[in-house]
Amino acid sequence: MSTEAPDRILRIHTVLERTGLSRSTLYRKIQQGTFPRQIAISTRCAGWRESAVADWMRNPMFYGVDDHAPK
Repeated sequence: MSTEAPDRILRIHTVLERTGLSRSTLYRKIQQGTFPRQIAISTRCAGWRESAVADWMRNPMFYGVDDHAPK
């Protein structure tokens, strides 16, 4: 049995609240590769992995998205 909690998917409101970023800043950082990309949940719905947001929050100044990660 695994003791690790599953990775939750966070919606934009929660991501903005946790990071303190504005919506426009969040999307600009995604374009620049300095914030994790969102993942598709359904046709018109996306979210962020909680672990990816936590990684960014540990060191936002030096965070970089892996270019080889799936989009």
